Amino acid sequence: METADIETDLSLFKYDNLEQLPEQYRGLDESERSERIDAALDALGDDVVILGHNYQRREIVEHADYIGDSYQLSKEAAAADAEYVIFGGVTFMAESADIITDDDQTVILPSMEASCPMAGMAEALQVDAAWAEITEAAPDEEIIPITYMNSYADLKAFTAEHGGAVCTSSNAHLVFEWALEKGDKVLFLPDKHLGENTAHRLGLEDETADWDPWDPEGKDAEEVAESDIILWDGYCQVHERFRDHHIESIREDHDDVNVVVHPECRREVVEAADVVGSTSTICEVVEEADPGDTWAIGTEIHLTNHLDRWHPEVEVVPLCGDACMDCNAMRQIDPNYLTWVLEELVAGRERNVIEVAPREKELAEVAMNRMLELQG
Repeated sequence: METADIETDLSLFKYDNLEQLPEQYRGLDESERSERIDAALDALGDDVVILGHNYQRREIVEHADYIGDSYQLSKEAAAADAEYVIFGGVTFMAESADIITDDDQTVILPSMEASCPMAGMAEALQVDAAWAEITEAAPDEEIIPITYMNSYADLKAFTAEHGGAVCTSSNAHLVFEWALEKGDKVLFLPDKHLGENTAHRLGLEDETADWDPWDPEGKDAEEVAESDIILWDGYCQVHERFRDHHIESIREDHDDVNVVVHPECRREVVEAADVVGSTSTICEVVEEADPGDTWAIGTEIHLTNHLDRWHPEVEVVPLCGDACMDCNAMRQIDPNYLTWVLEELVAGRERNVIEVAPREKELAEVAMNRMLELQG
């Protein structure tokens, strides 16, 4: 990537040094695995902290010291004294943890396969080329890039280099307002649905245009640059599955059901829901529900299952029933991988370390700090 003055690579090759699970770990049953994980944790003591994203399976979160959304977990890691941070999540989350933790902390991602498809839909090299086209089409306009937290570190660095900031699903509207006060237009990536829903929240739904990087013949930079908000054509493969007819069906099947969905969902789904919010908000909604309430959850199925298990007094159901599936990237954090990386640490060996390059880390942290400054 030229404009950010850092070296980068496609995400598929960024961590090609990460290792596969050894054969002897592939047949462990849950009982043996849990016993070995507990033994390794006893041996490591305070030297290790395990982070479990809300979308991880039960066998991961039950061993986690902290459970939550991606940025919340990174902050927990930074506040911990642990030498090793085991991140039960996906690559961009482990990168974010490496960015904000101390230099003497090491971040480990148990499986090399845990790579978020949405983050991969906005490669920094690809964005750099699009940026050149869009800015050339609007030479007298100041365009501010905003990058969702669900992105790779090099894209966060790109954003900082061009005066932009990172956002989360909870504070996207604040970052949009800041960017439009600072400049003339916003380029938001990689999640078009979060961008569209944020534009609606701000009353700017008529000021948006899509930039499809996958269709070289279908985009006109000058036409796109006429809009105040330019949305990159990326999406979460879990949240895009939800449709408004799922909400219609759940209301027919359950009396007095309430529906809460993630803002990565399609616009029509968000409009039909009762509550819209991040995974933290979804958890809070169920935690604060009255006994006997019914809540349909429009997000990754493992969080729905956790909430159902954690709050038996509330009826928690998946919004799309049996059609609701798990995140195929999160699925790669197999508990056998967790067993392996922990036992390797006990033996003095570090496996699958995630380390963001120094210049990239410095710039990415700038973009993240700009977001924090807006929150006061």
